Amino acid sequence: MEKTVFEKSDIRDFVKMTIAEKIEKLKNFIEFTQEASRDIKKTPKYDSMREEMQEEIYQMQRQLGALNDMKRNMAKVLNTTTERIQLGSLVITNKARFYISVSLGEFFFEGDRFYAISSESPMARKMMGMKSGDEFTLNKIHQKILEVL
Repeated sequence: MEKTVFEKSDIRDFVKMTIAEKIEKLKNFIEFTQEASRDIKKTPKYDSMREEMQEEIYQMQRQLGALNDMKRNMAKVLNTTTERIQLGSLVITNKARFYISVSLGEFFFEGDRFYAISSESPMARKMMGMKSGDEFTLNKIHQKILEVL
């Protein structure tokens, strides 16, 4: 990986925007499915279809709850630069780039691949408190921390 300058606040804003977009998209899906469910004829023939749609709505509402939790948790993520890894750190290793924030997973920012991981994830727990130059091994993969922002 070549040396690139990352602006942590831009990455933080991108993650927040991604979560907001997912919330909005899911709200639209729920609304669309609820409307479609109301449009189904009220006959026994269509009862199972309505039940399936209600189950789908329930699942989407659970996902929406998880996304709203993620949005609330992003408010707790620090935006300050520190020497040691903590919640809010952007960690560049010789293998990957990790943003310790919420469990959003892989995302691409300005053409670079990042992983937004929760501070509760095994990877984040392993790195917590480490600093630039430290090394660690997780799942038989050895990594060296190049930079902590």
